[in-house]
Parts: sequence; structure tokens; C-alpha cells
Amino acid sequence: MLNFNWLTDVSLDTARWIFLTLFIITGIIVLLIPQKYIYEGIKEIKIWHNLKLWTIVLLTFYFLIYYNF
Repeated sequence: MLNFNWLTDVSLDTARWIFLTLFIITGIIVLLIPQKYIYEGIKEIKIWHNLKLWTIVLLTFYFLIYYNF
């Protein structure tokens, strides 16, 4: 099967920061989505329709959880 013995040399702090960096990169990629795709097909634009806002809020929540634990 899969052999992940090489990961035993990676410290928990390093693994945590790699994972948190992936959260940050995901947030940046989401912010690069054009606004016209966010509100496509919506007749009346409301703040809660903004997918960028929801994504950043959720990623921040997950980031804080993984950072603290």
C-alpha cells in the first residue's frame, strides 16, 4: 500500500504550518474569483449571496481552530 514513513521526520509544527498555509492560499484563490461569477443569475444582490465572504469567514474559523489545536 502507501508508505508514509518519510513523514515521521516532519515535526507537528511544520505540518501545522503547511496545512495553515494551504488555507491561506485557498483564501487568496477565492479572492481572485471575478465578482460577476459570484452574483451570476441573482436578480437582487444581498450581502449573504457573496460566496467570497462566506468562504473567508469559514476559512478564518477553520484556521483559528487548527492554529490553536
